[in-house]
Amino acid sequence: MGLKRGPAWPTRASAAGHREGTFSLRCKVQPKYPIVSAATKCGKCGPGYPTPLEAMKGPREEIIYLPCIYRNTGTEAPDYLATVDVDPKSPQYCQVIHRLPMPNLKDELHHSGWNTCSSCFGDSTKSRTKLVLPSLISSRIYVVDVGSEPRAPKLHKVIEPKDIHTKCGLAYLHTSHCLASGEVMISSLGDPKGNGKGGFVLLDGETFEVKGTWEQPGGAAPMGYDFWYQPRHNVMISTEWGPPNVLRDGFNPADVEAGLYGSHLHVWDWQRHEIVQTLPLKDGLIPLEIRFLHNPDAAQGFVGCALSSNIQRFYKNEGGTWSVEKVIQVPPKKVKGWLLPEMPGLITDILLSLDDRFLYFNNWLHGDLRQYDVSDPQRPRLTGQIFLGGSIVKGGPVQVLEDQELNSQPEPLVVKGKCVAGGPQMIQLSLDGKRVYVTTSLYSAWDKQFYPDLIREGSVMLQIDVDTVKGGLKLNPNFLVDFGKEPLGPALAHELRYPGGDCTSDIWI
Repeated sequence: MGLKRGPAWPTRASAAGHREGTFSLRCKVQPKYPIVSAATKCGKCGPGYPTPLEAMKGPREEIIYLPCIYRNTGTEAPDYLATVDVDPKSPQYCQVIHRLPMPNLKDELHHSGWNTCSSCFGDSTKSRTKLVLPSLISSRIYVVDVGSEPRAPKLHKVIEPKDIHTKCGLAYLHTSHCLASGEVMISSLGDPKGNGKGGFVLLDGETFEVKGTWEQPGGAAPMGYDFWYQPRHNVMISTEWGPPNVLRDGFNPADVEAGLYGSHLHVWDWQRHEIVQTLPLKDGLIPLEIRFLHNPDAAQGFVGCALSSNIQRFYKNEGGTWSVEKVIQVPPKKVKGWLLPEMPGLITDILLSLDDRFLYFNNWLHGDLRQYDVSDPQRPRLTGQIFLGGSIVKGGPVQVLEDQELNSQPEPLVVKGKCVAGGPQMIQLSLDGKRVYVTTSLYSAWDKQFYPDLIREGSVMLQIDVDTVKGGLKLNPNFLVDFGKEPLGPALAHELRYPGGDCTSDIWI
């Protein structure tokens, strides 16, 4: 197979791509895609890149930021932001070179986002200097200055939960995305009492003051988790995990039987800030991470359904409504010695390469990372698979009785003498698509339940080399960041971010 690109990339954008409802669009974007001459037109450009394909030509990553969690580990210490050196030419390669502790305990840092990104590429007054860290449990938001000294971030501002509770009626914060308006938008899982409530906190991107909710009053979804917007189609789509009171302290299968976990996508009118369609997912339980194709003209994307272990493609119909179809199914394994008689793969993270050619996702319980060619999004084709730990390794407590995919249980993973606990969880792809970085912690309470060894041993960060021509995944045996050896004790490392943006933080408009 040659270097075939992903779906066709139209050059015409609809008028909806240049409006954001009540927001003033300060970040000026050229009306055609790709933006061939944006750099010369704007002189000194804003953050990120003019197009996803231009981003692929960006510099190799040298440092990575990732939150490290101590909640539920037995270590009474605050979560912190770790800075890891990933430059092979550096004497500090594979080392944590800086740790920024938060001022509070038990926040459960989780995901992160930027004060501004490629959606503001045309605005030279914008600069990507602040990393926004919402807390999943405490509902605090930490704003970290990574611009003054990228290798030694410092705390810039703390937004207390009371401010968010009072102004928004929201709590349990998850995904943070920067908007072309210059604002920052953060999704919620619930209300301050822990009931399900899928709303969105809006922050001023300069002062980081809480402005209120993005959605109309009373217009939140019943549950929330992740979201992605595509302004040229006047759309945003959000997903559902479950109410915080249900998932906060662990997973109970009875809650699934009771219908307490998410099983819908919510389609929002991007200009009017309201739900216009709710899509029930057939055989789609706990839809977590959602990704539109990076091409801003694309009217389709993928969502990973964790518990049902499938990938579903959502797409726009000719009449303007949206539909969804299952395109990948990971079969469960019949097992002995586990919580249930059947073990799902548990797809907890997905991403798309910047050229929209490859889809990557993990099976946190089965232990494998997969790569699919999605040049034809309706017919993904498996091109790479690698096992990186998991619950079904040989010699472990789980015996596989029936497996539709494997002939034998995979070997435990040992990297540089470290036996890896947990399974592949958060993933991040290099801009050029040649390297995948992987961490192994999902969420502290679920880590403790499903992988007790993670609590004792700490999580790790691994690097996988990617064949971008034919497809394929190969472990880099010389790369390991062992968070089990942290100064205050084993930590749980989660989502990964590059200082210049990446394929899960930046959205092109």
